Amino acid sequence: MGISIWQLLIILVIVILLFGTKRLRSLGSDLGGSIKSFRSAVKEGEEDEKPQSESEDHNIEPEVKSSNVNLDKEKH
Repeated sequence: MGISIWQLLIILVIVILLFGTKRLRSLGSDLGGSIKSFRSAVKEGEEDEKPQSESEDHNIEPEVKSSNVNLDKEKH
């Protein structure tokens, strides 16, 4: 039911014939650089959020809201 190894090899040969090894090599290096850049950006974002969330945890004060809603006014 799934794709066999022979089908994958045939697809790989067709892709190499269509694009050539030079183009595939540059495409692979560009993709690898993009992934590396994305991972470093995600890691920087996580580092930026950690100190901010830790400082917010210490400054949290309970919020007390008044629930003085007069339901009689809504009925009229």
